[in-house]
Amino acid sequence: MTRRQEERRRNRVRTVLIDLTAVWVFPAAIILPAQLTIALVLLIRIQHWFVARRPAHNFVFSSITHMLAATVAHQVFVTLGGTHWDSLTVASSFGEFGKLVLVGLVYEAVQILYVGSILSLAAPSRPTVHSVLGSKADNLLEAITIGLGAVTAIMLVILPPAVAIMAVVTVVFNRLAELDQLQDDVRTDPKTQVYNMRGWTESAERALSRAAKSDDNLGILMIDLDYFKWINDTYGHPAGDDVLRTLAQLLDDVTRPSDVVGRFGGEEFLVLLPETDQATATGAAERIRSAVAELRIGTTGKRGDQITVSERTASIGVAVYPDHGDSLVQLMQAADAAVYEAKEGGRNQVRLAEHRPQHGANPTH
Repeated sequence: MTRRQEERRRNRVRTVLIDLTAVWVFPAAIILPAQLTIALVLLIRIQHWFVARRPAHNFVFSSITHMLAATVAHQVFVTLGGTHWDSLTVASSFGEFGKLVLVGLVYEAVQILYVGSILSLAAPSRPTVHSVLGSKADNLLEAITIGLGAVTAIMLVILPPAVAIMAVVTVVFNRLAELDQLQDDVRTDPKTQVYNMRGWTESAERALSRAAKSDDNLGILMIDLDYFKWINDTYGHPAGDDVLRTLAQLLDDVTRPSDVVGRFGGEEFLVLLPETDQATATGAAERIRSAVAELRIGTTGKRGDQITVSERTASIGVAVYPDHGDSLVQLMQAADAAVYEAKEGGRNQVRLAEHRPQHGANPTH
């Protein structure tokens, strides 16, 4: 019932797809023997083989992931005493609920650790927390799916015909996941997987509104790779794309979870720094500048030969609310002007935007 939706979702995802099979595999791990749980996983994976049409090694890897998580979750649940749902009281139901939560955490943790380990080993460049452990949205979707699986298990034991409800819920939930993915695609730069200008601007406007209401500072960094055209001309555009992707990963890795990274266009990126004053914003910019200079990016040349792009530099402009502007447009203009000053001053440096002249102040020459 969800085959077409999953095909569309899978074609849009470049990383691991959360396919919602935990709605059925997790309850199997709870109420079935381990052998039957593994058999169920095999049946589901065989059906996915004809749906997804992915390489054989992907099929085997995903199958092992589901089997391992289900087997470990089953053993933990058995160790905790198994199911005792036929004679539950209000007091004992809390203990059973706690067991389900714990087993669900184990089920998700096994998948995250196993998949994350493989991804970190297979990553062409330095892996990041986001690329290895997945995004917050990915993990939340998996957690919700496991929760639905727990409800499915309870229904199968207490009121088996009601499990038909979960089939309908799964179809609807898969559709909601597809809609959420479509909304995310609209806000994401397809090349670097960070926010595009639409997504970044929406987040920046909300953060600026909060800063204005709470009288907080807010910083904006504009980062421009120096001599980026030389990379494209020398090694080819695929190498240039690898450099952009690596820079985006670097920015995501060295910034705080509350910071917002976006691609402004070409080789320029933006970083929003909530609750950040001039000194802190400048310090963050210097860390980014130093990290860019240390990058060693493995890629391919024009003839397909393996090369390493290194010794790249970046010029960074810094603007802070409210010192350099009251609106997002003013702050971006101030940061952009600071980038040009850094370029004209020799590149590979950080420049703080000039303060706005105070209203009523006499101009100086």
